[in-house]
Amino acid sequence: MLEIENLKGGQQETPRIDPEQEMRRRQAEAIYGADEEFEAPEMGDWDDLFAQSETWTITKLTPGVKDPNRVNVFLDNHFAFSLDLAQVVDLDVKVGQKVNSERLKTLQSASEFGKLYQRTLEWVLTRPHSVRETQDYLKRRKIKRKQLNRQREREERRPLPELQDEMMQQVVERLLEKGYLNDQKFAKFFVENRYVRRGISQRRLRMELKRKGVDDESAKIALETVPRPEDEEVLKVIKKKRKKYNDFQLIGYLVRQGFDFQRAKNAVENYRPEDETPEW
Repeated sequence: MLEIENLKGGQQETPRIDPEQEMRRRQAEAIYGADEEFEAPEMGDWDDLFAQSETWTITKLTPGVKDPNRVNVFLDNHFAFSLDLAQVVDLDVKVGQKVNSERLKTLQSASEFGKLYQRTLEWVLTRPHSVRETQDYLKRRKIKRKQLNRQREREERRPLPELQDEMMQQVVERLLEKGYLNDQKFAKFFVENRYVRRGISQRRLRMELKRKGVDDESAKIALETVPRPEDEEVLKVIKKKRKKYNDFQLIGYLVRQGFDFQRAKNAVENYRPEDETPEW
């Protein structure tokens, strides 16, 4: 049985989360990646203890303060690392268990993977993402970790483990395995939601999907599955831009947006404001 010390009177309290603060965290994470997991509990003289011994004992397991789904692991009464609940079970981590240096490296690596996977999963679940978008997100996290370590070095604090490309790839593979990443589903979502009111050409949709790493076949299937008729899309764009450009400029703009020249020319010449559908 998993032995975890409760913090208050045998009752584990779920930390209260400020919705506004959580929203700001997610918005920042979408660009840079969150850093709250970087600030682990102080390890006291754990470094000295590590240098003096080759075997340690797991003396305590406690719920995470910021994330109750993570478990803080103490070796010889000193905080060492945290794991998520599934990892504690899968790795058979128990109070009283002896840990040698090789086992310690395995557990520490699992800890880093678990944190990175959880944060990436939270980001992925905000909306469908492509594999390439997720890889770019992880690269941003890697850069931010390097920046944070430079700051910690200036403050004479111990650097945190750098994010390794192999671990980042494992995170992507796990998300693919679990079905949280799927470029075909992402392509369908993207085509359904991209500039629905403003209008967008099929050609531009293909280009944008390609930039996001979606292969041609997945893009083709999405464009065939989701109805975005070119005649309707070009009229949406004209409606948005007709006051800004004259007819000649508007045709050029439409062509630059990926619409066929003849279609753009016919649509502009035949456009009548009174034919617009009112917006309710």
